[in-house]
Amino acid sequence: ITVESWQPCCSTSLCVGDVRLRCVSVQVQAYLQPFRLSVEKLQDISARLRRDLIRGLGKHSHHRAAVKMLPTFVRATPDGTEKGDFLALDLGGTNFRVLHVRVVEEEQRVLKMDSQICAIPQDIMVGTGEQLFDHIAACLSDFLESQELKGQTLPLGFTFSFPCEQIEIDKSILIRWTKGFNCSGVEGRDVVQLLKEAIHRRGDYDIGSVAMVNDTVGTMMSCGYRDQSCEIGMIIGTGTNACYMEEMKNVKRVEGEDGRMCINTEWGGFGDDGSLKDIQTEFDLIVDKLSINPGVHTFEKMISGMYLGEIVRLLLVRMAEDKLLFGGQLSDALKTEGSFETKFISEIEEGDAGLENGKNILTALGLKWDLNDVRIVRLVCDTISSRSARLCAAALKTIANRIRINRGLDHLKTTVGVDGTVYRKHPNFSQELQDTVRLLAPKCTINFLVSEDGSGKGAAMVTAVAQRLALHCVLSVH
Repeated sequence: ITVESWQPCCSTSLCVGDVRLRCVSVQVQAYLQPFRLSVEKLQDISARLRRDLIRGLGKHSHHRAAVKMLPTFVRATPDGTEKGDFLALDLGGTNFRVLHVRVVEEEQRVLKMDSQICAIPQDIMVGTGEQLFDHIAACLSDFLESQELKGQTLPLGFTFSFPCEQIEIDKSILIRWTKGFNCSGVEGRDVVQLLKEAIHRRGDYDIGSVAMVNDTVGTMMSCGYRDQSCEIGMIIGTGTNACYMEEMKNVKRVEGEDGRMCINTEWGGFGDDGSLKDIQTEFDLIVDKLSINPGVHTFEKMISGMYLGEIVRLLLVRMAEDKLLFGGQLSDALKTEGSFETKFISEIEEGDAGLENGKNILTALGLKWDLNDVRIVRLVCDTISSRSARLCAAALKTIANRIRINRGLDHLKTTVGVDGTVYRKHPNFSQELQDTVRLLAPKCTINFLVSEDGSGKGAAMVTAVAQRLALHCVLSVH
């Protein structure tokens, strides 16, 4: 990729046979130009994020930082010696999962994994905290019964995907409920304590040590067992976030100078202080204004699956109004917020099937199209998904380069554990991200590993590592 590479990226992506997309008018290109970020601009964005990371880590500056840089109290990645049986609990929506994970050291792999999905009824989602945790404890009891594990006291990894302030590996205070939950008596309380109290109320089983796990950290840890150089986790799905191993001496909010700690960057908030105003287009501003959280998660709204389809829809509506598409005719469907799903972008950008998919999608949206319209729509999709991949690459460059400089290395070789539907499902996204990060960070060689079940296996690995470190601590004291 060169600075000038913002021509259609290859003949196959936007053309039929060898015929170039002559039909794309200067006006269409003018609409798309603000989404095309040069390498210089991406390097500049990377430098802004670097400043924000430092502010987020600071003892006295973190409370006003857009990028929160939350300590996770995860102090190491797997070293391959982890072994044993672990439970994992994954609560992030209207269902939750309970898992049993067996880790076998000799084979350096997760050998066994059984899981059960439990629904959370609507009345419990808005009932009391006691009802919610009693329900979770009851489902965990049923699962242990079915796995014949009732007599054992197993450590548990708890992925709790709501805004929390983590105080220790086993202490996490709920800041506020989201996603339709509103259980009384939980906000401001330690969720680990509430879970343990519910289990004790039952009295028919017990659990061992508990480790709280953020889903991004779980992504890193699930990959870290397969590849011990994995020290960055990244999610690009409905939302986006990243975590990485930071030197303890730089984590000013936590006592101690030695070793490392995983930091949950919460990079979706990058730009919430206005630092990305120059690259927000008028369409980004509309998406932000119509979202449930205006002014919040600025970076995420340019990148993640929850918003990409809507950015494309707004562009198509404006182009049709300007008579550049569909003969100037709009359908009711296209005028409806959320009607152009992000998965349509992936389908339209598919190699050989893309144009056919595009025709079917436009027809289903009630639009009258010709072949030029389909090609323009494909160009719009390509431009929006490319910007997302390139912005992710700029942010990833910041983190990889920080690790390299922290360690005084001329060259860093590291692995990123990745998850999320945008990264997994989009036909070109992962390649564009990798190509761009290679260009932006020539002193870093970054390997990408797709995570297998970060909130399940990853949670078990966080628990296993915490147990290994605690045991090491006990042994060194004696």
